[in-house]
Amino acid sequence: MNAMESVEVALDTLPENRSYTIHIGQELLTRIDLLLPHLPGKKAAIVTNTTIAPLYLEKLRSALAEHQVETFAVILPDGEQYKNWETLNLIFDALLEHRCERKTPLIALGGGVIGDLTGFAAASYLRGVPFIQIPTTLLAQVDSSVGGKTGINHPLGKNMIGAFYQPRLVLADSATLTTLPDRELRAGIAEVIKYGLIYDAIFFDWLEHHIEQLLARDSAAMNYAIRRSCEIKAEIVSLDERESGVRALLNLGHTFGHAIENTMGYGTWLHGEAVAAGTLMAADLSKRLQRTTSQDTDRIQRLFENAGLPVKGPRIAPERYLESMQLDKKVKDGAIRFILLDRIGKASLDNTVPAPLLLETLSACIADA
Repeated sequence: MNAMESVEVALDTLPENRSYTIHIGQELLTRIDLLLPHLPGKKAAIVTNTTIAPLYLEKLRSALAEHQVETFAVILPDGEQYKNWETLNLIFDALLEHRCERKTPLIALGGGVIGDLTGFAAASYLRGVPFIQIPTTLLAQVDSSVGGKTGINHPLGKNMIGAFYQPRLVLADSATLTTLPDRELRAGIAEVIKYGLIYDAIFFDWLEHHIEQLLARDSAAMNYAIRRSCEIKAEIVSLDERESGVRALLNLGHTFGHAIENTMGYGTWLHGEAVAAGTLMAADLSKRLQRTTSQDTDRIQRLFENAGLPVKGPRIAPERYLESMQLDKKVKDGAIRFILLDRIGKASLDNTVPAPLLLETLSACIADA
């Protein structure tokens, strides 16, 4: 068994210290000693879905019961298409039926959809109750469970409704990745690659040499990739919690990727798959703007291909891409702000992309019919 490692998210701003710890390791689901300091009322709501509940819900509830913690479960349907108001209200219904109070924490047990829904519910119910993340997918462990972004989708745009609301604790149990379907594992690797591209060229190089170990779920390689990803995100979030500047760099590939998800219908492409294709679009646009080299673009494409991820977007008319991209959260004063690469390991914002070059990228990076 691998030793547990921890990463601190430093948010010690007035009027309260909202810093918290991310614990990473094997078999953390039953480490109730890590949870107990955040369960003052000895009662908690566990929000999960129909896929995760049969695998891990009873294990968590039994471990909590041994420490006299009363729990009830809210089991939601599984899928990005359920990240909406109707599903959010199912959480509120359960919290009200069980007469939950302000000190009753919500525990998110699942992937990114569960984390986002539960966090938004925690931010809204009684104007804020404690919130704990126990992510069970790679994508959630390296990205969505860290940083406090919560929310739901709207038919016109992804993650357009939500709140910044930080968890009290994140438990990233890498043992849960053994039950993760291969497709979802690869989708999570897309977000891991992103961290190397925007912030750490050495990490990107490590990923090039260890992608096979990650695909094989080697525990040592996986724990390192999760830890380094969380370290990078924690540092960025500590500098810019509410995305007024540097935090926007975490959205490399997401402007294009969200357009794919929104246009194709939520759940048709996994989030990480759309981000992979979107990242290659961002890399292509960076090359056309002469910010990066063809050699960098080739390396990026090769790593995504070796990870089994798409490197072309679906065949959608460029005009439809543009229409959807105009609804992106990063649009400012009517201009789309792109996250582009200066080189592998460094990214920056740009809202002055010439329309002809953008159309060239969209045309070049769309799959053949």
